[in-house]
Amino acid sequence: MTERTDPQATDPQATDQRPPDGYLGADARVRRGPARELIEAGYELELADMWILHRGLGLADLAHVIALAEHGEIPGDDATVLLRALLELHEIPLNAVEVDSRYGDLYNVRERWLEQRVGTAAGWLSAGRPRREAGRIAFRIALRGRVLDLAAASARFGRGLAGLAERERDTIMPDYTYLQAAQPTTVGHWALSFAYVVLRDLQRLRGDLEWVDRSPAGAGGVNGSRFHLDRDRLAQLLGFPEQIEHTRDAMWQVDGFAELASHTAIAAVGASRFAEDLELYGTNEFGLLSIGDELCRASALMPQKRNPYALVVLRGGAGTLIGRSTGLLATQRTSSGRTDNFMYAYGELAGAVDMAARLLRLAAATAESVTVDREAMLRATTENFTQAADLAEAITRATDLDYRSAYRIVGRAVAEAIDAGAGVAGLDAARVDAAARALIGRELGLDPAFVRDALDPRSALATRVVPGGAAPGALATMLERCDARLTAAEHWIEDRRRRSEAAEAALLALARERAAG
Repeated sequence: MTERTDPQATDPQATDQRPPDGYLGADARVRRGPARELIEAGYELELADMWILHRGLGLADLAHVIALAEHGEIPGDDATVLLRALLELHEIPLNAVEVDSRYGDLYNVRERWLEQRVGTAAGWLSAGRPRREAGRIAFRIALRGRVLDLAAASARFGRGLAGLAERERDTIMPDYTYLQAAQPTTVGHWALSFAYVVLRDLQRLRGDLEWVDRSPAGAGGVNGSRFHLDRDRLAQLLGFPEQIEHTRDAMWQVDGFAELASHTAIAAVGASRFAEDLELYGTNEFGLLSIGDELCRASALMPQKRNPYALVVLRGGAGTLIGRSTGLLATQRTSSGRTDNFMYAYGELAGAVDMAARLLRLAAATAESVTVDREAMLRATTENFTQAADLAEAITRATDLDYRSAYRIVGRAVAEAIDAGAGVAGLDAARVDAAARALIGRELGLDPAFVRDALDPRSALATRVVPGGAAPGALATMLERCDARLTAAEHWIEDRRRRSEAAEAALLALARERAAG
């Protein structure tokens, strides 16, 4: 029988059997390791995302020490020396901190750094608080700024779309359904339809911010601690408007993170749909508009090509974020008292929000750069029978004919004009009468001027007076409302960013004051 050996005892590259000095849990329940495989697959994965959490962990530690000291839970000298060390650690760049992956995640790395400087005073950081609480706080702080960045990028995209709609509010174009010219509209009405999606993105992101921007501090293991920790005070120090009410919910629930991930994908898909339209309308075959040169890339082989590269980036990014959202949701399908879902969420969710913000800023720049060929837009509208439905409606309103009968008469007249190669000019009163004779056995006797007026796209657009329609008055109302809602969004984004920055500055100032002794 072959004797089994410990690979760590025979492999010189394996981690020593004994935990390294200062390893969390050594001389307690964890007396061997960590295994090389655990370091590679687990600890190094956590440390790869440490740049996301470092600043937030620093703020969480400072607030924790201050809150404990205010209630006499930490001896004064220990609090002072610990605050000094925490401030030093907060101010040095992360790459200046020695990271030994054998010690585990960033919380352990920081604790070891502090122990080397202040000894046992560093142990107060664990008073009434597990490392996951510090990590939860840090992650929410990291996401808070990122959600605000994404909201600001979304608002800029909305501004770009509204600006395009304002510039081209009277420019006639064909509205396309199934990529077929359908009815007359305006570039303003088309562009503003995407702005309304952005307004809903901003509503979703505001809700995400309200979920993210709540404090889990003071929750203890899962239900509090013997140490006196004022949760309201901790929330105030950390700049959270409110605390998460249920302490176990604060530690383990993740639905809001999954929702935020899905909203990054939804926002990117909205931008991608706009990009899809731009790419189609900008082809030589459509020739209706173009985006700025600064958003294009030349072909490496074909000198005549001007590839709209920004639109490719927007589409690909949307697809990537759909995948990230789905993947993040899959990692959340665990029992409630686990932390593996967070280990995989830190980089994925923060990266998704960052990517979405970059995509929305690109979409904004694209919308701001669009130039429209107004003559080509008008030709595409008038040469593709887009007024046919208007002619059928006008016939119904001027005669006793039901709409479906009028629809069939106009449809037959259009088909015959196309077959005759006469184009839109061939859709006249005589051809309508011929179609009527064939279908209902009598002529309609329409005045030629009546038919010409019904086929005029400007005349058609003047009738689109319903709220939300393409008539000038309806469009003007929507432009005003969009402007007001974008302004309101810009205000809450700036206000929330200012309050977060002020809270962080106040916490650091208080820590420096207490550290001065």
